[in-house]
Amino acid sequence: MANLVYVLLLASYFCFVSGQSCTTPNNGKGTCKSIYECEELLKLVYKKDRTQQDTDYLKKSQCGFMGNTPTVCCPNPCITPQGEPGQCVSIYECTNLANLLKPPITADTYNYVQKSRCQGADQYSVCCGSAPNFPSSGDCKASVSAFPPDPKSKCCGVDSRVGNKIIGGNATDVDQYPWLTIIEYVKTGPIKLLCGGVLISGKYVLTAGHCLTGPVLQIGTPTNVRLGEYNTKNDGADCVTVEAGGMDCTEGAVIVPIEKTIPHPEYNPISRTRRNDIGLIRLKEMAPFTDFIRPICLPSLDLTQAPPVNFTLYAAGWGAVSTSQPSSNVKLHVQLPFISYERCQPSYAVQNRQIELWEKQVCAGGEAGKDSCKGDSGGPLMFENGQTYEVIGIVSFGPTPCGMQDIPGVYTKVHSYKDWIISNIKP
Repeated sequence: MANLVYVLLLASYFCFVSGQSCTTPNNGKGTCKSIYECEELLKLVYKKDRTQQDTDYLKKSQCGFMGNTPTVCCPNPCITPQGEPGQCVSIYECTNLANLLKPPITADTYNYVQKSRCQGADQYSVCCGSAPNFPSSGDCKASVSAFPPDPKSKCCGVDSRVGNKIIGGNATDVDQYPWLTIIEYVKTGPIKLLCGGVLISGKYVLTAGHCLTGPVLQIGTPTNVRLGEYNTKNDGADCVTVEAGGMDCTEGAVIVPIEKTIPHPEYNPISRTRRNDIGLIRLKEMAPFTDFIRPICLPSLDLTQAPPVNFTLYAAGWGAVSTSQPSSNVKLHVQLPFISYERCQPSYAVQNRQIELWEKQVCAGGEAGKDSCKGDSGGPLMFENGQTYEVIGIVSFGPTPCGMQDIPGVYTKVHSYKDWIISNIKP
């Protein structure tokens, strides 16, 4: 130990203040602190079989002194794929992840370990936290049916993201929001992608009423649903470089024919209020359950009645990214704040709108440059309830152009239609 501290003392004579932000040798974010306060690097100091690479890493980590004690750029806590804080350590020091690599290795466990990689001192550094809590893919595959899964089963609302256009949004990971769907419309000429939807079970997709009836039918008939899509311009598997290094690839989109469309019977396609703007699509075939195709959970409570502090929602789809670009090739998402009825209604009471909102609608957004937009219709407004996503709303309408300051988007509140949804689901 003494020899290594002496080496560090000789390495440099510059001085940083403890607590300053710094960059680790692997270009990660860190904080300058005493070597004795940095557990991750202190382990390297005491490592019996320390290599020259370990010693070089320690030297490059030095950021100054506290008296005669070297300070090092200590990596900031990492975030595990489950969204928990963890420590970036060698996988051999992380029992929870090392155990996942014992045969037989499933696709789920392999993907989890891959997505746990972080920029640490070891070549095989992972973000080590509590034992991963994800559903057994086999159990979920076996239980796929026409009926929405129970959220307690962890077979809905759980994606495989690490952790990204809708207006002002970011590209998602390829396996993020695996419940997103695109509806294919057919009339004459090429297939048109006019609306989105969200998979809620093995047989049913939830979407907007205006995607199933009214003027949209003059453009085309909803014929197929694409599942597991990421880049609409690419046939076959879609691959994206992930932050931890390497590639993450989909299995390619699955196209399933539509057996039946069920717009809400009280939806009026010529009404400007868009009340009851919700509908169901029944698929001809059972949707598979994979990392890239799985259902979202229906809402457990009406959170709009007593919103949590900093109630944040997410919209996602392939809609317009600007006023000049009518759609996006890749799956996008955007974070939106919940807006109460009292704050939202005045935006739609002005002379050029004159729309009276009601209790079965929910508003979100109202920030310049951030919105769901044309082409996102029928897609979900989501809430991350712990580690499980619930579909809070369905994209209905909003301002023109999209993403206007102080004018939120309007969504059909799914909780208000849970009974209607369940009553229309058949085995």
